[in-house]
Amino acid sequence: MEKFIPLPGFRDFYPDTCAVRNYIFHHWRETARCFGFSEYEIPVLEPTDLYRRKSGDEIVRQLFHFTDAGDREVALRPETTPSLARMAAARQRDYRKPMKWFQIGACFRFEKPQKGRGREFYQWNCDILGENSPGADADLIAMAIHAMLAFGFREGDFRIRLSDRNVWPAFLAAQHMPEATLPAFLQIIDRLEREKEEVTSAKLAELGTSLDAVQSFISSKGQGHAPLESITADLAARGLAPFIEIDLGIVRGLAYYTGVVFEIFDLHHGMRAVAGGGRYDNLCELIGGTDLPAAGFAMGDMVITNLIRETPHALARMETWLAAQGKPDAYIIVASEDHRPDALALIHALRRAGYRADYSYSPAKVGKQFQTAESLNASTAIVIGSEFPEVKIKHLASRRESACHATGILSALAEALAWSPPPAETV
Repeated sequence: MEKFIPLPGFRDFYPDTCAVRNYIFHHWRETARCFGFSEYEIPVLEPTDLYRRKSGDEIVRQLFHFTDAGDREVALRPETTPSLARMAAARQRDYRKPMKWFQIGACFRFEKPQKGRGREFYQWNCDILGENSPGADADLIAMAIHAMLAFGFREGDFRIRLSDRNVWPAFLAAQHMPEATLPAFLQIIDRLEREKEEVTSAKLAELGTSLDAVQSFISSKGQGHAPLESITADLAARGLAPFIEIDLGIVRGLAYYTGVVFEIFDLHHGMRAVAGGGRYDNLCELIGGTDLPAAGFAMGDMVITNLIRETPHALARMETWLAAQGKPDAYIIVASEDHRPDALALIHALRRAGYRADYSYSPAKVGKQFQTAESLNASTAIVIGSEFPEVKIKHLASRRESACHATGILSALAEALAWSPPPAETV
């Protein structure tokens, strides 16, 4: 019989890997909440022309696209920004500015699967629309840093590389290069770290400049460029200066960026950018005919999960969180089958009160039920036996026990959950 497996670049999420995904989502949502962002959602299927309008015909090679039963050319979303621009342009009058929106969802790109990159991936998208102040750019960068710290990363684990595409027209003018060469020039700059120097030098020479001139300009770090100075001053006031590096070589190859851009880079494991984004003030007008300044960034689940697993202190934080999520507050030990109906009623009351309660569906020896409670890392075991309506509560870590009437189980369990295990013995 043929065995079916996931398609290349797609993933199954078993409970353990789904729990890791939920950990990522949890910190993304909590970060967005702290920064006052509202969640939105978009269709997973859009007209292919929406992506063509943003990125041109070349994008089609990266899409999962087809003609549907209604004879429409459609594509699975490779990103969310075009859809966001469509939505914002349609109803921006209904929302107070700035519009601070975030989204978490699956995206699809027909690319070669590799470490940190799949054909289906989850992405956290954060955008501020209707605000052209550098303060919005700074807040997005602070938000990205906040998320990294929430995952347990520390200063020295990652760096924000900050730039502004608008510094480069001055370079072209100084080199007497035509303004029309800017898009091709920025594509070369975007590949500086990925191509051999001789290849880059040859391409730059064709445009009328040199690699030495480019590197000298990058080393100037944009001194005197007002937007960069404003953003770095803003972040320094928050105590975030150690995370920031001005790097004019960061231009984000996508042509729709119009100003400040940034990327988060891992400093130890040689991964590609962990996250990135920037200002795209023209996209809402291009997509929906509405002039609406905008800036945003995105972070994918695959790269950040890999980086957490390869960073011991971040991994320890995740494992602590995961252990707490699957931990029952109480495991109910049915010591007398005659009282199983009473146990079921008690379990229902605990769950209605918000406690995580579990039990054996079938009759089992008391010792085996305790072993199950231990294996699930339950905080307490509640014994329902022949003494019912008196029940016993055992705090499994401290081994402390108490008893109460069944009607007082909620307050008794709350008290038991506050017990702590005895301190470890010292030699």
